[in-house]
Amino acid sequence: MIKQYQRFLNLILIFIDLAVITFSLFLAWYIRFETNLLGFGRSEWGLYHYMMPLVLIIPMYILLYYNFHLYDPQRTSRDIGSEAFEIIKANIVGVLVLVAVLFVLDLTDYSRFLLAMFAIFSTTFSILERYLLRRTLQYFRSKDYNIKYILVIGAGELAEKFSRKVADNNYLGYRIIGFLDDKKDLGYEILHSQVIGRIEELEQVIMTKEVDQVIVTLPLRHYDLFEQIVDTCEKHGIKAEIIPDYYRYFPAKPYIDLIDDMPLIKIRYVPLDNSFRNAMKRILDIIFALVALIILSPLLVVVAILVKVNSPGPIIFQQVRVGLNRKNFQMYKFRSMKVQDEEVEKSQWTTKDDPRKTRFGSFIRRTSIDELPQLVNILKGEMSLIGPRPERPLFVENFRDQIPKYMIKHHVRPGMTGWAQVNGYRGNTSIKKRIEYDIYYVENWTIGLDIRIFFRSLFHLLDENAY
Repeated sequence: MIKQYQRFLNLILIFIDLAVITFSLFLAWYIRFETNLLGFGRSEWGLYHYMMPLVLIIPMYILLYYNFHLYDPQRTSRDIGSEAFEIIKANIVGVLVLVAVLFVLDLTDYSRFLLAMFAIFSTTFSILERYLLRRTLQYFRSKDYNIKYILVIGAGELAEKFSRKVADNNYLGYRIIGFLDDKKDLGYEILHSQVIGRIEELEQVIMTKEVDQVIVTLPLRHYDLFEQIVDTCEKHGIKAEIIPDYYRYFPAKPYIDLIDDMPLIKIRYVPLDNSFRNAMKRILDIIFALVALIILSPLLVVVAILVKVNSPGPIIFQQVRVGLNRKNFQMYKFRSMKVQDEEVEKSQWTTKDDPRKTRFGSFIRRTSIDELPQLVNILKGEMSLIGPRPERPLFVENFRDQIPKYMIKHHVRPGMTGWAQVNGYRGNTSIKKRIEYDIYYVENWTIGLDIRIFFRSLFHLLDENAY
């Protein structure tokens, strides 16, 4: 039953996508040629000429949406931001292919401005459509429509945790029909669902009750039963899924990788391990750093002169920091302190009224101007615009032993600003809380999160913790 529902929903989604794509192209044509909003004249070609590419666009976009997993079941709570990102990627590829085809066919009379509007409209409307559809499905599932009936094998602690997750997230549309367990009495209840039989009665339960999915929550010591359970489920066309009892050691979203045909469960999900995402973030970093250096070059020259005039010593202060994959690099700053002994500098924190700071140094530290030379670190690939702030090797060694999971921050490039900093954890604040925010960033990176951090950073330039 649930498979029929899913096929029906996917079919509806495809038809809605077709309508959105067609409407986007029509709207782009209408605004370009049938209105005076943009000051353009009418075209010698009619609507038919500009709608003809739909013969290519429709199958191509449906195929792209499929390849970007936009027709996968969304019963689990996928983040709307990640889905929007996939839609943006699919539409960019689609428009590039369309432009290439028009060029090959020598259809140079086709309006490029219309294509640009089509890309914007199709992307915007598709994201809005998916958002409304997901929210609508979640609403109906919370009202007991399109329910997926679950049979749980095992009635121990893991089964209870799973049941609570289902109860707390009723919009997912899961309904537990009961548990099978050899050590609990019949009628034993977990959150309003009962033990309805023994594990050996699995086939009988499948044949007599409506079961869409079987969830196995048995401890590893019952490993010998797993094959029998899976075979029985597959015999009747029921999907079986296993919640490993060692999942408690997964601190984030684990995912499966493959070496040949051998699966590897990766304990920690790092979005930037994906080569496409990593390359995209790197390209944006390079573009930003180059533009910023050009625009800010007058300010950089003035600051360099004032640093030199204000205190004898080098203009640029270099300090070893720990970066991506725990590798050391030289981080650059405008010097804001008097020249000091290198060994003392390695192990001493900066304090609010630190006597080592120069008068001008206090200003550029408070306004974060001293960090601007790190744009060069970005160009060199040692840092990113957004990421966990890097620390000195001595402190990294100390924190590694004192704070669990501290080293996870080194799975990504360090940044000039980060999620912890815009949430107030900068300077003399809790290291443990700072690491919590850093780990959240590492595991939940998106371009949208980077943009959010960037704009919030602009409002934190005069942060009172910055000294």
